[in-house]
Amino acid sequence: MTDVGRHPRIKLYTMSEIVDVKGYVGNFDVSILKKARYVDETDCTACGDCVDVCPVVRPDEFNLGLSSRKAIFMPFPQAVPSAYLINVNECLGHNPVVCAKCIEACDKDCINFHMSDEEIVESVGSIVVATGLSVYEPTELDEYAYTRFENVLTSLEFERLINAGGPTQGEVIRPTDRRPPKSIGFIQCVGSRSARKGASYCSNVCCMNTVKGTLMLKEHYPDIDIKVFYIDIRAFGKGFEDLYRRSQRLGVQYLRGLPGTVEEIADQSLRVSIENTVKGRLETHELDMLVLALGIKPATGTRKLQEMLGLQLTPDGFFLEAHPKLQPVDAATRGIFYAGCAEGPKDIKESVTQSSAAAARAIRLMHKGEITTEPITSEVIPENCTSCGKCAEVCPYNAITVDIKNKIPAVVNSAACAGCGTCAAECLFDAIIMNHFTDSQILNQVDALLEESPKEKILVFACNWCSYAGADFAGVSRIQYPPNVRLIRTMCSGRVDEKFIWDGFGKGAPVILVSGCHIGDCHYIDANHWTEKRVKKVRKKMDKLGIRPERLQLEWISAAEGVRFAEVMQRMETLRREVTAEEIAETIRILKDRKKKKKQV
Repeated sequence: MTDVGRHPRIKLYTMSEIVDVKGYVGNFDVSILKKARYVDETDCTACGDCVDVCPVVRPDEFNLGLSSRKAIFMPFPQAVPSAYLINVNECLGHNPVVCAKCIEACDKDCINFHMSDEEIVESVGSIVVATGLSVYEPTELDEYAYTRFENVLTSLEFERLINAGGPTQGEVIRPTDRRPPKSIGFIQCVGSRSARKGASYCSNVCCMNTVKGTLMLKEHYPDIDIKVFYIDIRAFGKGFEDLYRRSQRLGVQYLRGLPGTVEEIADQSLRVSIENTVKGRLETHELDMLVLALGIKPATGTRKLQEMLGLQLTPDGFFLEAHPKLQPVDAATRGIFYAGCAEGPKDIKESVTQSSAAAARAIRLMHKGEITTEPITSEVIPENCTSCGKCAEVCPYNAITVDIKNKIPAVVNSAACAGCGTCAAECLFDAIIMNHFTDSQILNQVDALLEESPKEKILVFACNWCSYAGADFAGVSRIQYPPNVRLIRTMCSGRVDEKFIWDGFGKGAPVILVSGCHIGDCHYIDANHWTEKRVKKVRKKMDKLGIRPERLQLEWISAAEGVRFAEVMQRMETLRREVTAEEIAETIRILKDRKKKKKQV
């Protein structure tokens, strides 16, 4: 952070928050609220004279309340900028009649109670979201007695105690009697891997953070008794298993089983009861201190930022990347990238790696000075648009804006459009053209493929990134599948319009398959969710019309699933053989009557 503060081409806004983001890739306007610190950071020399005279004492947030600070303070050592700030809600000095001691002590005249918050707008080409994390609040886990017993600490509080720059200069002491503990217990997965309380996912760093803590304790206090209560020790990473084994060799006891109760005994030590699942028995252990290894949660403000930037979140509340394999640091919105725990729990090494990747992606995008886009984008026909807003609703990239209130036609931002075609498929008024995958182009392919012997064909609409690539993988792997399969490539299964399906059945197709990426693995974030809804809707209509819904199939096939592609095609061939010529003829008749009725209406 010090290097960032010194860099001539980096603007660092501290005590600031994003309040609004407008624009698109290459042209973002970011509104920043810079909060008043009431100390001139350019003139402050951090001499500390103001702190010495301040009469207001408050718990220090950086040390998690284990030490105190004044109303005028520096947030943490090596803070950038190296200047003090005033918490005006705690300070008495905003009314000089009450207190003005810091003003009198400051020889540089840095303190100014007339400062106010300032709003700044920065124009940027790309954005890296690196919002960090928050930790699980253990107060609801009453069985661990965090709120009742002082000698129960969180892993963050323990980290400050053992740190050489912490409130005790690295000396580990019990909060109750200020004496070094003779025994310490660690409880793993507090707020993680639990559907009942906390989060169901693994927080990634807790196990190795505990292992590190045990090694540091054994280094400074070789005779200390340490017990770790765990579900599973997850030591994934370079050298992590060696650290875990080294901790065991130093005498740290790893007991498989989480405590059910924690009680305080006469000398304020703790009695912990656990079920040791390795030995299959109940055990009690007496400890001087207990440390709760807290799980990781998404940073506060994640939801607000997600709404401003038009991003997606995973069910766990972290930001969702554009693609877990192909674009692991890209957001769905072009020009926005992720770093660190904004995208999911990770350790420092992974965070640095992802940060480097995000920076490289931003440089790759911006270094030319102009942005090129793929020509496969949507285009609105204004005279056909009714301003219903459906296209804007289904767009996973927020690339379409519609003024529904004033009935102004939709507008597509071609820089933000990724070309999935979901908007064109959902538009009921033929007001959107999907360049290079227009309705007429796809319908002409349907006509050509079903021109001869349609009842012998299997018509497949396959997405470019997964299903079509899966078919290609089956081919190059020489995996056998029926030769009567006829594929029509679309960029996404979300592009498969209802009219394509009706046209296929109307031309005599016995069965039709719509295939795309697996749910949660879509190249276009969540476009295949709309595919699923559309296919269900068509099946209901088929049932009402007297057409067997089973003749329309939906399958998710990835690019690596060549074998699965062949298996699905074999099943489609079996289904095709069950469809009689009479059934196909009746379907054609029903759809012709349906078309006539629509024209009459």
